[in-house]
Amino acid sequence: QGQLAESGGGLVQSGGSLRLSCTASGGAYNRLEMGWFRQAPGKEREFVAWITWTGRTIKYADSVKGRFTISRSNARDKVYMYLQMNSLKPEDTAAYYCNKWSTDWGRNEYWGPGTQVTVSS
Repeated sequence: QGQLAESGGGLVQSGGSLRLSCTASGGAYNRLEMGWFRQAPGKEREFVAWITWTGRTIKYADSVKGRFTISRSNARDKVYMYLQMNSLKPEDTAAYYCNKWSTDWGRNEYWGPGTQVTVSS
């Protein structure tokens, strides 16, 4: 099934920026659409952004549109994905995860450890 590893989270003030990184390894994610997701305490995991294999199609959740930018680069057996987050708000506080994207992403059984983003007001 491969492995997912997220990094780059931290504590930032409102209006600040962070850049998250994801490494999807093991070949299980090659040529797949990939996405970023987040889960705030006490809330369900939600979609943030997704990107196709070529990067030609990108979609964002309305709540992050205009502030976040997703990107990726593809290697032989790894996918590197990034999420540039600008103009951060306290409501962006959550654990952020990367994973394969589909309309049934909620059925993804394997998730990495995630990276925590905390935005102070």
